[in-house]
Amino acid sequence: MEKSENVKMADAPEGIQGEGFFATRFDQVIGLARANSLWPLPFATSCCGIEFMATMASHYDLARFGSERVSFSPRQADMLLVMGTISKKMAPILRQVYEQMSEPRWVIAVGACASSGGIFDTYSVLQGIDKVLPVDVYVPGCPPRPEQIVDGVMQLQELVKNESTRRRNSEEYKELLASYNIE
Repeated sequence: MEKSENVKMADAPEGIQGEGFFATRFDQVIGLARANSLWPLPFATSCCGIEFMATMASHYDLARFGSERVSFSPRQADMLLVMGTISKKMAPILRQVYEQMSEPRWVIAVGACASSGGIFDTYSVLQGIDKVLPVDVYVPGCPPRPEQIVDGVMQLQELVKNESTRRRNSEEYKELLASYNIE
């Protein structure tokens, strides 16, 4: 099978290459594998969820980034995409979903409502999901276009690829989770 001209493989990490071998750092290989196999868990409540559906469809095809397996079980996902308006009554449920995900886990806030409450500056709407859980990437828009969601996933891939395998055990990360009262 010939390699197509427009197909781009993931760049290999820095390493030492010779005839029949390639040596590199373990954390770089793990980062590359994690970044190209993110399993999304969509938590969609509004119009941003419709845009995510378009992102997963054949025209934009999020599967080309290794995210073709959409999981609706928190225990089998590592990328939480929160899309739409989150009410304050829904916040504990969202937090429970996040806590049920295994480490390492990442969060993308998709759209203005998930990022800042959007146009709903009311007593019942959570003014950004970062009030209840840590967010890694924010995707702006109301609703954001599928290209913006793809860009957000690509930003998260870069973060994951360059993240230390020991970051989750660091004091800084434990302090971040403690600030959200997450064990």
